[in-house]
Amino acid sequence: MVHHQRYNQLKKGGDEEAGTLVFVWTNPGYYRRRPKLFSIVLLSLLSCIFIVVPHFFSSSALSHLCKLFSFPGSLFFSLFLRFDFSYMVFADSFGVQNEGLAGDMDVNTPPCSSISNGTICCDRSHFRSDICFMKGDVRTHSPSSSVLLYSSKNNYGFINYVSSMVDDGEEEEDDELQHEKIKPYTRKWETSVMATIAELDLILKRGNLGVHHPCDVIHNVPAVIFSTGGYTGNVYHEFNDGIMPLYITSQHFNKKVVFVILEYHNWWVMKYGDILSHLSDYPTIDFSGDNRTHCFTEAIVGLRIHDELTVDSSLMTNNKSIVDFRNLLDRAYRPRISGLIQGEEREAQEKKISLSLTSGSALDIGKKVKYQARRPKLVILSRSGSRAITNENILVKAAEKTGFKVHVLRPERTTELAKIYRELNSSDVMIGVHGAAMTHFLFMKPGSVFIQVIPLGTDWAAETYYGEPARKLGLKYIGYKITPRESSLFDEYDKDDPVLRNPSSLTKKGWEYTKKIYLEGQTVKLDLRRFQKRLVRAYDYITRIHGRSRLQSQ
Repeated sequence: MVHHQRYNQLKKGGDEEAGTLVFVWTNPGYYRRRPKLFSIVLLSLLSCIFIVVPHFFSSSALSHLCKLFSFPGSLFFSLFLRFDFSYMVFADSFGVQNEGLAGDMDVNTPPCSSISNGTICCDRSHFRSDICFMKGDVRTHSPSSSVLLYSSKNNYGFINYVSSMVDDGEEEEDDELQHEKIKPYTRKWETSVMATIAELDLILKRGNLGVHHPCDVIHNVPAVIFSTGGYTGNVYHEFNDGIMPLYITSQHFNKKVVFVILEYHNWWVMKYGDILSHLSDYPTIDFSGDNRTHCFTEAIVGLRIHDELTVDSSLMTNNKSIVDFRNLLDRAYRPRISGLIQGEEREAQEKKISLSLTSGSALDIGKKVKYQARRPKLVILSRSGSRAITNENILVKAAEKTGFKVHVLRPERTTELAKIYRELNSSDVMIGVHGAAMTHFLFMKPGSVFIQVIPLGTDWAAETYYGEPARKLGLKYIGYKITPRESSLFDEYDKDDPVLRNPSSLTKKGWEYTKKIYLEGQTVKLDLRRFQKRLVRAYDYITRIHGRSRLQSQ
């Protein structure tokens, strides 16, 4: 059972999805009179039980109590029910005191915000992800896909004492005080992908059983356990479903935390190593590949996620925001970028010396570069295949004519993120067609311009996944919705076909229609006379907001 300190759920009688269990015991209104002596004995027994039960209540514990006192389970509960209480609420399995339904409970207190030692608490209230908290003697057991928590003697001494008086030949399941299951991935609502995610068993056991799983590695910092399965391999999902939730969940530990990963991928750890090293001072652990028992004093299983590619400062410690996340990216990639620059400078110096020996003074060459005015930088994130801009070369010329210095960036799956970050961090404007690569707007400085080309049938996704998050980061966002004539679909369908005239009628039918027709089935040929207005708007914004002084060479 799990305690969620949420008054609104208690008012509704408990939210099954959120995992809150509330027991309300009332006076049944009728019971037979019993002999006076028996009533005194019964009252004494129940009084003792009610003193300890709120601290040690669990299904396993009740079973042991029943056996100890030779009570059938049904009779035991019957005695509770017949005891004359107007009502009694147990919202927590592990000693959280009840203040009453209309007590001092804060309706805004996050579920599981504070738990006691020897406790498992799971927040299942969010439609995007589940997250569980374990505190106390936490031990991994990868062969059984389990994380075990052994109850402390202080909290469960009475239960362990009762258990020791019961037959030792019981099945191991009777040793469990609580059992939770969780798939630690942040797309809870997508049943198809969640079916591919490994499930973990979180089990609370009696403390005296810890000897069965001795510690091989003892950590003095908490663990955060999550999966890099699912859609990992797509840069949007890698950031939205993984890296940003990891930041949200772990940043308050100030790097004093160990990441334990299910569906572990070496390439993922290498790709995001610069970021991981700024979230944790410790090596990552491959949960399935490392059969050793790792012991922690605290563990978070699952990740919190706020929204698409964003950080909600109202839900964060010290009001951390998406800008703080971007600042972390800057710190993470800065050392690598400095190394790249130093290498390029050495190479340029060697070329300059070689050139000076054959064609004249290196100083003259340096002067030409030094006093050349720098134009605002525009980066085109180029695509090949579906949703590619087929007249990209003409776009480059149009942007240059507007006044931009144009760089065409063609990132591959193996392109080092630090190199992409360097290119976009130094840019004033980024142009790209809707797709996963637009995630790289996170690499742009607040105040820059992001122009997203929106193919037919992608309006909602373009705005939800990239447009709105870009504004939250502080970018000037310009969405460019193409006309049917700018889509390759115009040559494949009749001009009155719903594919062209009413794309929403197709996208409402489901993801497969959107994917097949609009994501995989079209390319873009920009109407440069129409698109030119966006280029001019971006140029005017950059020169006006940042000032021409910024655009002069140093």
